[in-house]
Amino acid sequence: MAETRKVHPVGAVLLIINLLMASRISLSRSILLLQRTNNHFPYSHFTPKRFPKSYPCPLWSSSFSLCLQTLHKSSTTTATTPPSISNCYSSISMDPVVDEANPLLQDFEFPPFDVVEAKHVRPGIRALLKNLESDLEELERTVEPSWPKLVEPLEKIADQLTVVWGMINHLKAVKDSPELRAAIEEVQPEKVKFQLRLGQSKLIYNAFKAIQDSPQWPSLSDARKRIVESQIKEGVLNGVALDDDKREQFNKIEQELERLSQKFGENVLDATKKFEKIITDKKDIEGLPATSLGLAAQTAVSKGHTDASAENGPWIITLDAPSFMSVMQHARNRGLREEIYRAYVTRASSGDLNNTAIIDEILKLRLEKAKLLGYNNYTEVSMATKMATVEKAEELLEKLRAASWNAAVQDMEDLKIFSKNQGAMEANDLTHWDTGFWAERLRESKYDINEEELRPFFSLPKVMDGLFNLAKTIFGIDIEPADGLAPVWNNDVKFYCVKDSLGSPIAYFYFDPYSRPSEKRGGAWMGEVVSRSRVLSPNGTAPRLPIAHMVCNQTPPVGDKPSLMTFREVETVFHEFGHALQHMLTKQDEGLVAGIRGIEWDAVELPSQFMENWCYHRETLMGIAKHYETGESLPEEVYLKLLAARTFRAGSFSLRQIKFASLDLELHTKYIPGALESIYDVDQRVSERTQVIPPLPEDRFLCGFSHIFAGGYAAGYYSYKWAEVLSADAFSAFEDAGLDNHKAVKETGHKFRETILALGGGKAPLEVFVEFRGREPSPEALLRHNGLLSVTTSA
Repeated sequence: MAETRKVHPVGAVLLIINLLMASRISLSRSILLLQRTNNHFPYSHFTPKRFPKSYPCPLWSSSFSLCLQTLHKSSTTTATTPPSISNCYSSISMDPVVDEANPLLQDFEFPPFDVVEAKHVRPGIRALLKNLESDLEELERTVEPSWPKLVEPLEKIADQLTVVWGMINHLKAVKDSPELRAAIEEVQPEKVKFQLRLGQSKLIYNAFKAIQDSPQWPSLSDARKRIVESQIKEGVLNGVALDDDKREQFNKIEQELERLSQKFGENVLDATKKFEKIITDKKDIEGLPATSLGLAAQTAVSKGHTDASAENGPWIITLDAPSFMSVMQHARNRGLREEIYRAYVTRASSGDLNNTAIIDEILKLRLEKAKLLGYNNYTEVSMATKMATVEKAEELLEKLRAASWNAAVQDMEDLKIFSKNQGAMEANDLTHWDTGFWAERLRESKYDINEEELRPFFSLPKVMDGLFNLAKTIFGIDIEPADGLAPVWNNDVKFYCVKDSLGSPIAYFYFDPYSRPSEKRGGAWMGEVVSRSRVLSPNGTAPRLPIAHMVCNQTPPVGDKPSLMTFREVETVFHEFGHALQHMLTKQDEGLVAGIRGIEWDAVELPSQFMENWCYHRETLMGIAKHYETGESLPEEVYLKLLAARTFRAGSFSLRQIKFASLDLELHTKYIPGALESIYDVDQRVSERTQVIPPLPEDRFLCGFSHIFAGGYAAGYYSYKWAEVLSADAFSAFEDAGLDNHKAVKETGHKFRETILALGGGKAPLEVFVEFRGREPSPEALLRHNGLLSVTTSA
């Protein structure tokens, strides 16, 4: 269907810009990627919750190319700055006074995160857009169907916008303020207007079509063909082929979707920040571990209770992930668990922060957009740029649902029996605020593992050392601290340099590990700061080096103790690092398909989910798990219990993700905005087949589902399960080679690096997977890892 329509090539560039600049999402695990012309996703403020595992993340590319020069050179580190990082592009020609005063318009080596303020946004973005409009006019005047006369200048235009907008969008996610919000909201329509102008340029579109039709087409590299083809395919999604009146309507829809998406995310963040539960009687929080009490007291101090202490309180419970999860898993006070749970599932569903009408309008506009483009629904729009089809995605979800259902039902029976044996009055009436608590008690009993007691073995510095050692072993890279080389937005942020086996820098990344509820979105994500690019080479030879940021929201240090992590937080860091590796270890020099760019969305979680598997590898885990005070290694028997507990409640966790994915597809495929059935009716209906315990009638989880309403996962949440099949199968290659065979692991790791991590979007993901694995993917490894293989076979 899409092939029969005229489409617009510049779409891919816009996709990257929007993707990379989006606003984001997640709750706890990872990445942010690219979206379309409306808001994207970097949100890690997230949504769905999966207790005993790390959470899904969105890929956040806050910017896609960074042009660097000399604003923030450090005199003490200049010698270590690689030539491929500096002088990425000449400074934007602006009024000298504006240039001097506004860091957004300066040339820089690394983004000046430390000095950018809300007051710089309006004049900076407007000056930038004015300049880019002139550049676009010049491109249209001189465009020819050749790489130097079309793609290269187009990438430079896109790069400047994504770098600058990405900088302020990232700051909004990690250092939010009313002033910054207001400034971004004011200039955002102007930014979207330029993007639409760029994406709907008939002159640029015709030039791309001419490249595809030229005699030189067969001789183009695979990566260049992918760029042209993806841009042409994306064209239809950007409205270039529409008549003038329909294109005007399309543009209005895009502007409104951008605004609504941003407002949705802000409401979730504000609703999360707004809730505070002050507790003065320690009996009310009995069961909470010392770490959680310390965090609650620390929060109280920050709110003006200067005498608050972990021992005597007062304590403040919030809906931020570390606080919320601790209550749900450990608080013996069932009434407290119920109160906090109800607050969480009704976030942003009332008053001025109510997202209900915003959701309805987003779904209505997405459907209108799909109809304008000639599609039946928005899911078809989404699938136009995915590996899967609607039918294949639904088929996978149903297969996994069937495999998970009986196991999930048994999980609930196990909780009922266990809680009854423990004398729980609620044993015969377990509900949502009970499952996390009793599941944790059952896990402790069954495997003799208390996650809180394991925290001292997982200090952040030791975890990062172990993670970097693993990367050296399997990928042949060295990661070194480079604090002071680049400006940061918070003193807790760390900066690292990635070097190859010869000691040459090949990438950089920021790491922002701790929760800051007052200004930082929840969840975890990886974001692109700058992509590898030949076009933006500072010296005309070596490509510009990639830069990433990893953002988490784990428990901060308390007093003199380092950040002590749960095992789930360890998994989350490994997950985000997997995303970062694909961005940083790319060998693709074509900037538009380097790293995570140009990779179909349902394949982008492969490296991140792949890295999580190493958390269960004995040598890796034992290298990480050292007591922060004594240096004692994690006992072998505890490791074996962690391994055994890996499949604990696997059916329940699988089913939860399937529920989110199925609900997402249902809302974007069959739901009719304004009809008799509400979005909450759809949620209840989908839950009948995907939840053992139905949602509460007043459940408004959708009002916090940032992945699909403020991020890039609309009609794409299934991607987590799709990519999980790929990642499990990829890890099974290491299992087949022998995880204890160091030589085989290094050889397989080299192959993984040279294919999955190196090729970027320059080759179709299925081809890349086959090149690594030697065959097409199979779900067998995923089902085996989850302990569901035999269940699925019978199903």
